[in-house]
Amino acid sequence: MKIWLTSDNVEWDTRRYRYPTEQMLLTLFPGERPEYPDDPAPTALDAERNAVIITLHRGKKLTNLSALILRGGRWHNGVVRFPSNKLDEPDEQVYHTVSHALKQAFYKAGTALLDHDLPWGSLTGVRPVKLPTRAMLAGKTARQAQRELEQDYHVSAPRAALAVECAQAALDVGRGLARNGMALYLGVPFCPTRCAYCSFISADVKGSLALVEPYVDALCREIELAGTLLRERGLGISCAYMGGGTPTTLSAEQLNRVLAAVERCLPMDGCEEFTVEAGRPDTITADKLNVLRAHGIQRISINPQTMEDDVLKAIGRAHTATQIEQAMALAEERFGGLVNMDLIAGLPTDTQEGFERTLDRVLAMAPANITVHTLALKKGARLAEEGAPGAGGTACIPETVEAMLELASRRLRGAGYTPYYLYRQKYMSGSFENVGWTQPGAVCAYNIVMMEELQSVLSLGAGGITKLVDPDRRKIVRLNNPKYAREYLDRWEDVAADKRAAADFQVELLK
Repeated sequence: MKIWLTSDNVEWDTRRYRYPTEQMLLTLFPGERPEYPDDPAPTALDAERNAVIITLHRGKKLTNLSALILRGGRWHNGVVRFPSNKLDEPDEQVYHTVSHALKQAFYKAGTALLDHDLPWGSLTGVRPVKLPTRAMLAGKTARQAQRELEQDYHVSAPRAALAVECAQAALDVGRGLARNGMALYLGVPFCPTRCAYCSFISADVKGSLALVEPYVDALCREIELAGTLLRERGLGISCAYMGGGTPTTLSAEQLNRVLAAVERCLPMDGCEEFTVEAGRPDTITADKLNVLRAHGIQRISINPQTMEDDVLKAIGRAHTATQIEQAMALAEERFGGLVNMDLIAGLPTDTQEGFERTLDRVLAMAPANITVHTLALKKGARLAEEGAPGAGGTACIPETVEAMLELASRRLRGAGYTPYYLYRQKYMSGSFENVGWTQPGAVCAYNIVMMEELQSVLSLGAGGITKLVDPDRRKIVRLNNPKYAREYLDRWEDVAADKRAAADFQVELLK
């Protein structure tokens, strides 16, 4: 779609506003790609064009920001007004004001052309819960925070209420975080096979077997360095998560080495929870679960995604639903039900009836947490590029996904689960969300800390992104470990330098 950003009486850096414009384009018209032509912008009389014309016009008292969208022989113009003196504020505040107005105007015009609203309105970010969290920290009630989402961002009432529930869980966790604490992420970028929907950096372990042992050595070395730096600076670990990939792709002996290094080197005395991703049931054995329990792991994830065998086959999973139930039975003996299970709404070949059968079987296993994801087709995922083998297509239509999510919410609430964290992704079917649900008293704090950026997260291993959070200034610095296992093995000096920088950043927050 061709896009023009113009003004007849205001000088503005239009290139800077391409990002919010493209966010709205992706949200409203996900099949379109932006173009910025040099030729003159069309008018509403030229409705056959496929175009967006954003215009900023400053008046004496009010400034108008309009978004004229021409598409499919139709047109609509959305207009938002704000006080003109807001353009005289500091640069960052001006950017916030104009970006917000641009998104609202674009949303008004786009939804008028589409003849329907979106569940999350004009919100485009990954973390919608941050808005009600900040509102309530500033003294607003939960109802006021919900109304702000509905009125200022056009969020539907059910989604706004969902965000506020998760914000209250975030506030509860945030109150217990120590200033000298950091969350810990340990990455193991290997899986038994690569799922069709996966866009992560994990590698099929069969094709990278020679890397696994040296990778474990390198991870233990990074753990040792991190432990030295944290202890020297009086820092501790508040919560920990081992993910990937699928960490239980490692052997029991390799898992033991990594977790022994964590116990020996890292300041874990204040760590209140430690979760390990054991997502693929075809990697779970009694020996591996015994190792996890021996090192004090309280919670694991077993992620079926679906309990329909034909859907498992369509997404490239090499296990059956029965194996999931067998793995859960093993976990029940050692973790007493403190298990997370992930499901995905909208998988290829799945149906609403199949999704309901999946919910029935998962609820019968009564895991402590159930995370319901919406399928997101990202670049790098085989499903996005090739479709599902034998699926006759890619994913369920948005209307079916919405029915699945409504069913999940109704059934989970009926079984005593409540929502405690959520996030959104690009290319997500129907512009919906991923939601973590919990039984009473079983919140996974790491998920909230990481997603709501309440505290710095120290990431160790290939592909890990250390997030350094300064909550007072709302500042976040990201330090990326090398993305792939081979790079990680070859770039130790870069890895070590970033760990030193992370520890130094955290110490500065204590001054």
